Amino acid sequence: MTSVNSTGGKMPAILPAAAEQLLQNIRKTYQETSQIPDDLLTALNCVFGPCAIRALDLVDQRSVTCLSSPSGRKAFQVKGDSGRLYTCFTSCHYCPCPTFAYTVLRRDEGLLCKHILAVYLCEAVGATSTQSVSDEQMTALLSGTL
Repeated sequence: MTSVNSTGGKMPAILPAAAEQLLQNIRKTYQETSQIPDDLLTALNCVFGPCAIRALDLVDQRSVTCLSSPSGRKAFQVKGDSGRLYTCFTSCHYCPCPTFAYTVLRRDEGLLCKHILAVYLCEAVGATSTQSVSDEQMTALLSGTL
């Protein structure tokens, strides 16, 4: 299964079809109306649970930055509630936060953490700031040495 990412390109689907469709509906509706209606917010809460509201708070705070390198690599940095930066990768559906490790990976009780959902929502509503980094900086970021 594949889906269309925010730039229109194909990428492997990493979320269940219902979640992918919901995010696409949010993107489409936001582009048309510049808001997310209550029915989509309710659906967001039903699909993603408690992390949906926390993710929306991160969107409101403009906490997501897309880092891109000349080679085309992308990573997202999300400033958490504590001020800590989490480097998230939507290409492999990963966040280094404790909630992702425990709730998503270990207990399989959620689709994702608030940081990754905030990335998807920011992309859907165009609230992601962008920062260019060198290929060397991206390599250091990916290897965990930055």
